[in-house]
Amino acid sequence: MQMLIKRSTATFIVLFILNLLVTVLVFYVLPKRFFYDAVTIALDKGNEIGFIGSYPLTILFYKITGLRYLPFPIVGLIQFPILMYVLYKIGIPTDFEKLNIKNVIVYLGILMIAIFMSMPSKEFITYLYVSLVVFLFLNKRISFRTALFSSLFLLAVFGVFYRPYFFLIPIIAIGMYGASLVNFKSRTLTVIFFGLVIATFLSLCYGVVSGHFFSEVSREVVNSSRLGSADANSIIVSPIKPDTWYGETVGIVYGFFSVNIPVNGLKHIFSPQILLFVIWQLFLFYILLVRFSRCIQARDKNKNELWILLILFAFFIVQGVFEPDLGSAVRHKIGVFPLIYYALYYDHFRKKLQ
Repeated sequence: MQMLIKRSTATFIVLFILNLLVTVLVFYVLPKRFFYDAVTIALDKGNEIGFIGSYPLTILFYKITGLRYLPFPIVGLIQFPILMYVLYKIGIPTDFEKLNIKNVIVYLGILMIAIFMSMPSKEFITYLYVSLVVFLFLNKRISFRTALFSSLFLLAVFGVFYRPYFFLIPIIAIGMYGASLVNFKSRTLTVIFFGLVIATFLSLCYGVVSGHFFSEVSREVVNSSRLGSADANSIIVSPIKPDTWYGETVGIVYGFFSVNIPVNGLKHIFSPQILLFVIWQLFLFYILLVRFSRCIQARDKNKNELWILLILFAFFIVQGVFEPDLGSAVRHKIGVFPLIYYALYYDHFRKKLQ
């Protein structure tokens, strides 16, 4: 009996095999500084293991599973197939084999998964957790309202126990949705602007209570110890120190554009890895922005896709507050890649649900 494989599925399998090889080889190619987080997670010299916080919980996870005791290439051989299986279960688009900008973005995204997940990583847990949101919206047996509230609740819980900035995502997404109901002239840009206003307001409120703003206690703290070092060539430095309300406002807006529309990153012509991310990010943001605009114009028809994009753009805004450099920005985007994957191919997934 002859067994036929669709071209889209065959392309997915080829990408899986090629990048499985990548995930093994990167350990022998990349510089040591690329593995700083992985070494911290695997060795836990500071005895940070615990039940709350990204490092403590990640260390606990890798200890319980035994992955911390394995060589990094073996960890990659275990993790990468799991993450690719998640994408497979989400679905393979019918035109996945065609060479177009959208597919190339995903091809490069899979390559980055192979690279960043080739070692113990916080993003492995984030990726698996965030994929639950996608599966909730894809499940025909779950009503839209249940999927939406469950997704927002899951993100809030993730923020409480794992990554605090995820707690801001439901708040910003809900606020952006409210703004989308108002008939502005440039509704899509206004919705994103309103999301930035909410993020700024939350940071200023936090500053009143704690004495320090969001970016001041995250991005500035990380970058202050790295200035002038070899791994600081892509750090995000606000033009105004974020220790005042106007400095934090400028810092959040500057951070959003630096992370999501990083035209200033084109200056890194002698750092091909940074340049590749910049080009990838520019195309990704443009395509998602167009799709976001389309969903806002037809909210009732595209309600699943609209909320996925609201969550995704809320995450992009939060990245503008906390990301210290472009390297961290792309690594964290890989953590939410299931959302990106769904948003890029939502036309295909809507047909599956109908």
